[in-house]
Amino acid sequence: MYSVTLKELIDEFKLKNLTADVNIDNKSIEIADVNRPALQLAGFFDYFDSDRIQLIGIVEYTYLEKMTPEFRQETLKKIFAHKIPCFVICRDLEPQPEMIFYATENDIPILQTPDATSDFMSEVIRWLKVQLAPRTTMHGVLVDIYGEGVLITGESGIGKSEAALELVKRGHRLIADDAVEIKKISHNILVGSCPELIRHFIEVRGIGIINVKQMFGVQSIKDTQEIDLVIKLENWERGKEYDRLGLHEEYMEILGNNIVCHTLPVRPGRNIAMICEAAAVNRRQKKLGYNAAQALNDRIMHNISC
Repeated sequence: MYSVTLKELIDEFKLKNLTADVNIDNKSIEIADVNRPALQLAGFFDYFDSDRIQLIGIVEYTYLEKMTPEFRQETLKKIFAHKIPCFVICRDLEPQPEMIFYATENDIPILQTPDATSDFMSEVIRWLKVQLAPRTTMHGVLVDIYGEGVLITGESGIGKSEAALELVKRGHRLIADDAVEIKKISHNILVGSCPELIRHFIEVRGIGIINVKQMFGVQSIKDTQEIDLVIKLENWERGKEYDRLGLHEEYMEILGNNIVCHTLPVRPGRNIAMICEAAAVNRRQKKLGYNAAQALNDRIMHNISC
C-alpha cells in the first residue's frame, strides 16, 4: 500500500485548514477514491467508505442546513465517530459549529476549497490515482522517440545508455537511464519516470557520468512518459531465429499490462539508435491502422492468387 500525506494534498490543491487544533502531521490517505456522505447524513451507514476523503458539496451542505439542530448534532456525531482521513468542504462553504466541534473532538481535519464539487472530485481522484498507483522499478533506459515512450532493456553493458545518448543527439528526449520507475495509473496505461537522485544523468562506460540537461539543453529531457514499446537488446547468437516479418507481436508483462516488445540482436555495425527510431515510427503507424508487414503479406497473397 502506498500513501499520500495530508499535507501533500493540502499543498497540491491549496486547501484551507479549518481545524487548526487538529494535528495533520501524521495523517495520510491510502485510497484514491472519494465519498460524498449523502446516505450517511440520512442515517444509513451500511457500506460506509470511511477510509476515503469525505466530500461535502452544496447538496450535502443544504441538507445539513435544513436539519433540526438536534438531528444534525446526532448525525454528525455518528459520522465523526468513524476513522476518516479528512473532510473537504467545497465552494468555500462555512461548516456548521457542530461539525467543527466533532471534528476537533475526534481528531479529524476539515479542509475547505473554493472549487466546485464535481471539479474538485475529478481532479483529486486523478491526482490520487497517480500518487497511489502500483509501481515497480526496472533496469533500463526510457526515451521519448517521436512521442512514443520506448523502454530499452537488456543486460548490463550491452549498449542501452549509448543508444539513448545517440537518440538524444538525434533530437529525442531522455526520461530515465539505468533505473526506470514505472506506475500503473490505469488498467492500460503505464507511466515511467526517473528517480530524483539520478535524473538527467547518463552513465557511459569509458567516459563516466554525463548530465544530458546541461550538455544538450532542456529540450533533451522529460520528466514522465507513457510506455508504448519495449525494445530488448541481446547479443547476437549465430543460428538463432529472429523475427524478420513482424506479423505476430510479442509482449512483455509489466504490472499486469502487456506491452509490445521487440527483441533486437546487437552486433558490430548495427545502428541501434536508428533501429529504435524505426521501431517507434512503425509502432505509431500500427496505432493509426497501418501495418507494413500485413500490407506486404496481403500484396504477396494477392499476387499468388492472380
